[in-house]
Amino acid sequence: MEIVKTVRMGLLHDFYGPLLNPKQRSCIPLYYEADLSLAETAEKFGSSRQAVYDLLKRTEKILEEYESKLGLLKKYEERQKRYTMILEAAKGTSKEEEIRALVAELERIETADV
Repeated sequence: MEIVKTVRMGLLHDFYGPLLNPKQRSCIPLYYEADLSLAETAEKFGSSRQAVYDLLKRTEKILEEYESKLGLLKKYEERQKRYTMILEAAKGTSKEEEIRALVAELERIETADV
């Protein structure tokens, strides 16, 4: 399995998982995060490999559609780049510790459950 896709699906699930139905919500972590095979995932669901494959493909498509419309992952990644740039620019300055603390606070706020 491609690592980039695995990470992307995990992140999309983190952002949009609450919008999925319970079966869709549970298939992504089993397959991508727990690294279960289609057969193992099907066993957990009590269904066939083909049914799980179809569910995964539909769920992936839904997650990608949410991202194309809302762009939450893209915005998150852009903010993370900016945080890194701010920290790099602050290195060696008299305000470095203060800036690091502010960036850490922003990251904490961003990842806090609402």
